[in-house]
Amino acid sequence: MGELLGGRGITLVYGGGRVGLMGVIADACLAAGGKVIGVIPRLLQEKELAHRGLTEMHVVGTMHERKAMMADLADGFLALPGGFGTWDEFCEVFTWSQLGIQSKACALLNVEGYYDPMLALADRATEEGFLRPEHRGLLLVDEDGERLLDRMQRFEFPAVPKWVGRGER
Repeated sequence: MGELLGGRGITLVYGGGRVGLMGVIADACLAAGGKVIGVIPRLLQEKELAHRGLTEMHVVGTMHERKAMMADLADGFLALPGGFGTWDEFCEVFTWSQLGIQSKACALLNVEGYYDPMLALADRATEEGFLRPEHRGLLLVDEDGERLLDRMQRFEFPAVPKWVGRGER
């Protein structure tokens, strides 16, 4: 994914760490000639987890500030396999889509079916009326990174109202 982003001239905006999957992706994006912007809370920077070779690094006070800045800097949101932090950040921006707060593409790279359980939960929430089909349809999912980036670049936010009248699900 890092090579794809860098090769396409897409700037990577991420949490600014040098460790884990995102550190590897940041390195690959840079090696492919891409730009990488990190946004890291001071606490994590002080633990020496900050990537030192990025195009740009922003140090913020809190995780909330980090998420807000990353959302402002990004043109779209793509989650790769990850844990609670990834899910938290992705679910928040996807909720913003549902509420009409933002209109950028939200996508999951479903490597080897990693997100299948989350997608099944979204489908169940839709079936049981907790999530409108129009909102479920905002989520872009693919197992192929190139195809997913193409879909993200073509994404146009539909006119989907969040609020429904009485008696509607």
